[in-house]
Amino acid sequence: MKMTKMGGLLNSRYGRGWVDHRRIAVNSFRYFGYGKKSFESKILEETKFLIDAIETYKGRPFDFKQLITNAVSNITNLIIFGERFTYEDTDFQHMIELFSENVELAASASVFLYNAFPWIGILPFGKHQQLFRNAAVVYNLLSRLIEKASVRRKPQLPQHFVDAYLDEMDQGKNDPSSTFSKENLIFSVGELIIAGTETTTNVLRWAILFMALYPNIQGQVQKEIDLIMGPNGKPSWDDKCKMPYTEAVLHEVLRFCNIVPLGIFHATSEDTVVRGYSIPKGTAVITNLYSVHFDEKYWRDPEVFHPERFLDNSGYFAKKEALIPFSLGRRHCLGEQLARMEMFLFFTALLQRFHLHFPHELVPNLKPRLGMTLQPQPYLICAERR
Repeated sequence: MKMTKMGGLLNSRYGRGWVDHRRIAVNSFRYFGYGKKSFESKILEETKFLIDAIETYKGRPFDFKQLITNAVSNITNLIIFGERFTYEDTDFQHMIELFSENVELAASASVFLYNAFPWIGILPFGKHQQLFRNAAVVYNLLSRLIEKASVRRKPQLPQHFVDAYLDEMDQGKNDPSSTFSKENLIFSVGELIIAGTETTTNVLRWAILFMALYPNIQGQVQKEIDLIMGPNGKPSWDDKCKMPYTEAVLHEVLRFCNIVPLGIFHATSEDTVVRGYSIPKGTAVITNLYSVHFDEKYWRDPEVFHPERFLDNSGYFAKKEALIPFSLGRRHCLGEQLARMEMFLFFTALLQRFHLHFPHELVPNLKPRLGMTLQPQPYLICAERR
C-alpha cells in the first residue's frame, strides 16, 4: 500500500479512483488488445520470436522462465506502450526481474509484519526495505518508458494505454477531484505489467513442466494439435472449441497450480453479514481460491493432476463452476480474456513444434515457490524439434 499510496488500479479503494482506473484499463485492453481482430496475429508473431529463441538451444537444457516471461510481457507491452521489447533489452529485463522478486517479497514474514505494524518501517533492515528499494528502481524505469511511449502522441488519437491515460489527464486538468495523475499513471502501468506478465507466465511454466512430467498427456495434446491444426499449420484461437483435451489440460493447470491462491483483495462496500459474521463497510476481504480448487465437494481426488475431470462422457469439454482462477466480483481479473488467448496460443505453438522433457529425466522439485503468486521452482527443460 505504501508503494502505491492506495492509488493506481489494484490497490485503490472503491470510489471514483477505482472506477476511473478500472474503466480506462478495461477499455484499453478492449480497444488496443483482444478486441482488435489483428491482435491474435500479434500474439502469434510473438510465438515465432519465442520459438526462434528456444531453437538456439538445439535441444540442450535451458531455463524456460526468462524466455516465456519476455514473450508474455510483450503482449501486455503492446497494449500499454504500443511496442514490444527485444529479449536483449537489459533495462526491461532488469525491471521484470525486480517485479518478480517483489511478488515473492510481498508474501514474506517481514512484509506481513510491516503491513500489520507500519512503524517498523523506520528499521533500516528487513525484506520490506528491499521491496521499497526495488520499487524505487522500477518506478524510475517506468517513468522513462512512459516518457518514451508518449513522444509520438497525438492528443485524442490514442494508440495505446499511455496515450489514453494522458488524454484523461488533459481532460481533467481543471477538475480538482480528478484521480488521473502522472503518479497514478506510473502505478497503473506497473500493476498492469506485473498482472499481465506474472500470472500468465507462471501458468505456462507450470503447463510446460507438467507436459514433461507426464509424456502421455503431452502426447495426447500433440495428437489433438496435429489433427486440428496440423503439424505445420498456424495455431488459431478459433480452433480452441475443437480441441477439448487441450482445453481440459489448461484448465487443470489453472486448478491444480493455483497461480493466485488468494486472488485480488476485495473490500466490502457496505456493512454486511456472512454466515453470522458481521463485516463492517470498507473491510478488506481475501478470498481463498486455493481451498475452492482443492475442495473434495467439487473435485474428486483433487491432489491428482487429472485433465479428464474437465471432459464429459462424450469427450467434450465440460466447464466447472468451481474453477475460479480469475476470481469473481467487480474486481475479477480484467485481462482474463487476453490471458486465456495467450495461454492457448503459446501452449499450442510450443507443443506443435517441440517435444519436451527434463534433462537426464531428472524431475524438478514440484513444491511451489511461495509469494503473491505460486510459481514453480527453477527448472531446466529440453525442447527437441518434433
